[in-house]
Amino acid sequence: MSTLQDKYAGVISAAQRLQISDLKVEERDGILYVSGNASNSADKDAVWDALGSVDPNFSASDINLNIQVAGLASGVNLTVATEQGNLNIRETPSTDASVLARVAKGELVTLVEQTSGEWWLVKTKDGIQGYAYSRYLKV
Repeated sequence: MSTLQDKYAGVISAAQRLQISDLKVEERDGILYVSGNASNSADKDAVWDALGSVDPNFSASDINLNIQVAGLASGVNLTVATEQGNLNIRETPSTDASVLARVAKGELVTLVEQTSGEWWLVKTKDGIQGYAYSRYLKV
């Protein structure tokens, strides 16, 4: 097992325990890529929680976690599940991108596309379309 796989063993173990389908764990160019499909958002969140126990600020640049919710179709309503405060809807999938809108905890947004494990393209009730951090979206 590589050093990165050792560092993120809890993330890999959570993904295996939750039976994330099509699970792929691969190290390239100093980055650990973990991808697959969860059967529901609770399982996706459990894998993210495992990452949060290693990297509480989710700021590590040596892991790329891409866990999608299988069968989650465009047009489904998602609930904003921030720990506190609003969820920023951004112009591009980056924390450096301009904020287009803010959606309060508990409000609904509509899924446009699961663009990656970290960022999903969503539409607000006001019709503003942008990227939201998927960690804070629940089915």
